[in-house]
Amino acid sequence: MSSSRRVELFTDGACRGNPGPGGWGALLRWGEKERELKGFEPHTTNNRMELTAAIRGLSALKQSCRVDLTTDSQYLRKGVTEWMPQWKRRGWRTANGKRVQNRDLWEELDTLLQRHDVRFHWIRGHSGHTENERADGLANRAIDEALAG
Repeated sequence: MSSSRRVELFTDGACRGNPGPGGWGALLRWGEKERELKGFEPHTTNNRMELTAAIRGLSALKQSCRVDLTTDSQYLRKGVTEWMPQWKRRGWRTANGKRVQNRDLWEELDTLLQRHDVRFHWIRGHSGHTENERADGLANRAIDEALAG
């Protein structure tokens, strides 16, 4: 895998109710260039939107990259760095034998992680981190625009 291209990816998900209408936002930055992405789901959960933001951000990359992904979601970060390897060994089952929630998204993310060299960074949400606030704004704007018609 050639990962000479370095990209920063900032992601966030939002949900009005949980479950409820949800949005995701992703900010991609490489060098001096930026790209904003956002999307909406009419009935979803916050965790699904956090995963979707990462998936859509990584999917937008046209070639293999080294990615620094910053998220305020412990679910996303720990899911990839701690839980997913064990879920896969157990056939996508948790330690107590239950099916992994959001398996469809975890599997899609896992495929993308094989293509890119991704390092996950966690930051506290709503703490004034500029790029995280932008990703949050994109997610909420996606919800607002969809609900406005």
